[in-house]
Amino acid sequence: MTVSRRTFLRALPAPLLAANKYDVVIRGGRVIDPSQRIDRVADVAVRDGKIAAIGSGFPAAHTIEAHGKLVVPGLIDIHLHGGEPGLPPSEVLSTGVTTMVDAGSTGADNVDGLIEIARTAPNRMRILLNIARLGNHNPDNHPEFLDGMALADVPKAIAAASRERQWIVGIKARLSRGIAANHDLEVVRAARQVADPLRIPIMVHIGDTFSPLPAILDVLRPGDIVTHCYAPPPHGIMDDQGRVLDEVRAARRRHIRFDFGNGRTEHWTWDVAQSAMKQGFLPDTISTDLNTLGHGDQVVDLPNVMSKFLFMGMPLNEVIARVTINSARTFREFASLGTLRRGAPADITVLDLKQGSFEFVDNYKNKRSGSQRLVAGAVVAAGRVVTGG
Repeated sequence: MTVSRRTFLRALPAPLLAANKYDVVIRGGRVIDPSQRIDRVADVAVRDGKIAAIGSGFPAAHTIEAHGKLVVPGLIDIHLHGGEPGLPPSEVLSTGVTTMVDAGSTGADNVDGLIEIARTAPNRMRILLNIARLGNHNPDNHPEFLDGMALADVPKAIAAASRERQWIVGIKARLSRGIAANHDLEVVRAARQVADPLRIPIMVHIGDTFSPLPAILDVLRPGDIVTHCYAPPPHGIMDDQGRVLDEVRAARRRHIRFDFGNGRTEHWTWDVAQSAMKQGFLPDTISTDLNTLGHGDQVVDLPNVMSKFLFMGMPLNEVIARVTINSARTFREFASLGTLRRGAPADITVLDLKQGSFEFVDNYKNKRSGSQRLVAGAVVAAGRVVTGG
């Protein structure tokens, strides 16, 4: 006679049963883990800060009920601005984001304060160092390279990134004409001089650049990231007839990565996004470019941005892949993340897929009404229940 695990556990003496309890069990949710092609109702068990098992009938010291909800790897946002007042890491964590990357808020001259925020963050926070030594926070909000290349101090950036390599996982370069004028290629080459010796990627912010995108792509190498990939013309991913450029497809084949980067200002439109998706050009990753203002306008949080892709027809498991395993593969430091595989860090997000009528907007205030919206519920970070449990 075969004895089920549940029956076996019930027959154990109480002291032995207690010793076999898992620290946390999330019960009865629809477990979606694209890294393992899992999509089924199951329980997820956690022990000692790691994923212990996916199955059923696990005894638990602490239980989170997830019936009717989605249980996914902890969300990873590879592009936000997490050091701003009013947007502490704890607030980002409450929206299901267990790993976050500040993308260029600071440079070599002022990164220390952001590193201190990362050290004390309740979720995992890493940094893309802006090639401009003052980052995005220049005096009087003056753009980094509008007046020339003086702020691109390569030796200082190499020194800062080398010293704080635990926290700095890449280099950020903003290239739009309103930021870099006609210096965009010089900016990327300066970033290249920092990134290459450290073997870290560059993230370039595109949209209305002086140089055509193919010229910028020529300077990028495998593993580099193009963010705001659905920026409208000029010099986005499409030609004048609205077709995805051959050079863009070729860049993807040589492992240049394309990130969404919602943001608030001229970074994407419904028309560009939906046209690109119809042509089979989907983003590798979905990120928010969240800042304090975006938290209350257009962006809101990562689950809200994910919901825009559900509205545009991307299957749920594909959306989840782009904020979990795909994002983890963007940085080698995240190799163990984005998965519910046994032994992985126990970062878990429970999402509620709400049905109703929900308004979504692009960066030009164009509104769309969708019937589904993702909302974060319980969150487990490194095996610790931080919200909703």
